[in-house]
Amino acid sequence: MPPLRRAVIDIGTNSVKLLVAEVEGRSVTPLLERSHQTRLGRGFYQDHRLQPEAIDDTARAVAEFVAQARAWSPELTRVIATSATRDAVNQRELLDAIQHASGATVEVISGEREAEWAFHGVTSDPALAGRPLLILDIGGGSTEFILGVAEHVAFCESFPCGSVRLLEQFAVADPPTQDNWTRCHDWLRQFLQERVTPELAPALKKLAAGSVQLVGTGGTTSILARMELALTTFDRDLIEAKRLNLQVVRRQRERLWSLPVADRKQLIGLPPNRADVILMGVAICEAVIEGFGFPDIQTSTRGLRFGALMQPRSHD
Repeated sequence: MPPLRRAVIDIGTNSVKLLVAEVEGRSVTPLLERSHQTRLGRGFYQDHRLQPEAIDDTARAVAEFVAQARAWSPELTRVIATSATRDAVNQRELLDAIQHASGATVEVISGEREAEWAFHGVTSDPALAGRPLLILDIGGGSTEFILGVAEHVAFCESFPCGSVRLLEQFAVADPPTQDNWTRCHDWLRQFLQERVTPELAPALKKLAAGSVQLVGTGGTTSILARMELALTTFDRDLIEAKRLNLQVVRRQRERLWSLPVADRKQLIGLPPNRADVILMGVAICEAVIEGFGFPDIQTSTRGLRFGALMQPRSHD
């Protein structure tokens, strides 16, 4: 049986992403990947209401990606939405705008489903199959922690701690001050201790924590790998499985938090449109490595979209 050609459009808090790929069992081979930063979560966390301009920008991006996907004649195109959409009090306005602009019906997936699909996407990499993994998926509105081995998920939880959410929560100066960093770091440490550790630590203990590899999926870890490798463009083969130890992540964080946004936009490996949210992404990454005592974090360019393509129907 030949591979199935499928497409997924992922509506996140920070950006809309398209993946067209060939799927054969647990093998996912990308054919086309695109991304538009629409900042759906801009101004969202005051009243959990999506802003009209953000809705319009997102609907246009989805319509463009639906048209691009159609050119590849996929047997399935699914449109999924995550944190900001599922938490929005005016969610229906976004879904209707997308339906009107593109004809697409959006699946709003739960945090738990998002975490499960991210796990299955990451473990579609044969090099990671069968190894005990803690997957860290840092998004714009939420961060998912998924612990498992092979196809068994021992723990998965979505926490309200994302890069866009924290950027709105903390009024960071330009350039950031030491006080800005201290407040953010202290908050993250307390959040991990009070919200994440009580749930995750028992599961880690059962799985023999010393054997577990921390794996980062999502924009933050890919960008940190690109910066460390001085890559001007996205290169999956070079980024995949790149290991970043705590010293490397801390050095990059200190560098990023010392510069004004205009200078951050000039850094090799950092897409200019991510120059603001990367502050909170790297802060979360450092806090997790430090807080749970991992020696390093391994980069994965796979995740939610890969997992979604392996699931032909919605379960929500």
